Amino acid sequence: MKSLRRARRAGSNTLAHIVLSTWTVLVLFPLWTMIANSFKFKYDIYKDPFGLPVKWNFDSYLSVLRDSDFIRFFRNSLVVTVGSIAAVLFFGALAAYALANWRAKPSRWIYAFFIAGMMLPIKIGSIRLLQMVKALGLIDTIWSLYPVYISMGLPVAVFVLTEFIREIPRELTEAAVIDGAGRFRIFRSIIVHLLRPALATVAIFNLVPFWNDLWFPLIFISDDRHKTLLLGVTRLFGQYQTDWSKILAVLTLAAVPVILLYLSMSKQFIKGLTAGAVKG
Repeated sequence: MKSLRRARRAGSNTLAHIVLSTWTVLVLFPLWTMIANSFKFKYDIYKDPFGLPVKWNFDSYLSVLRDSDFIRFFRNSLVVTVGSIAAVLFFGALAAYALANWRAKPSRWIYAFFIAGMMLPIKIGSIRLLQMVKALGLIDTIWSLYPVYISMGLPVAVFVLTEFIREIPRELTEAAVIDGAGRFRIFRSIIVHLLRPALATVAIFNLVPFWNDLWFPLIFISDDRHKTLLLGVTRLFGQYQTDWSKILAVLTLAAVPVILLYLSMSKQFIKGLTAGAVKG
């Protein structure tokens, strides 16, 4: 029986490794294709789109960094993404702390309201959002993206952080209350420090949709001074021909911050997922 169990366990582990390896290849293959083709000359991409460059072309990167508005677009995306994530983490943590400690029936309805925000795509309200942004006088500025991105990220933040806070032993907060600490002191000194893995999880969950969003910048912004990075990439698409080397160079540079942030926060991200942050 033991040998049979070991054989089954070995078979399941082998199958898991095969599935994960296949999935890894499927995920990394487009990334490899993008990076490899960004170093090719324009016509070499059509000859061999999946192989290594025969002649390495660095002119695309130099042209993007030197002759285009890449730095401005990159700065706009970075400011909007970082600011939106910071606001989501701040307001999401406060809301989650309140909902986790408020046991009355209205708290359940408010929590359900946030969960409903995860199920309904915000893009279905694009026309109404455009009217609201225009009424606020934020049209054609990067400030128009903040309220939209914050509302996009809050449902996930409240869901993850509320469940994480509920897993924290109540003895910790009760001991702080006995010592004379108030609600905000408990939140600042105890809860925030314990929330770091969950905050990293929320940050990574929201990083990719904020950074890669093209829909709302396309609707709200037409001024080149306030365009985000992916919206600026659309300027490289010509009517009759497209320089794919430059486009892939821009996309490769745009992917660098996301990859670096994920690698730097991957331990906290995994810890947040496995420490009760997404338990129902």
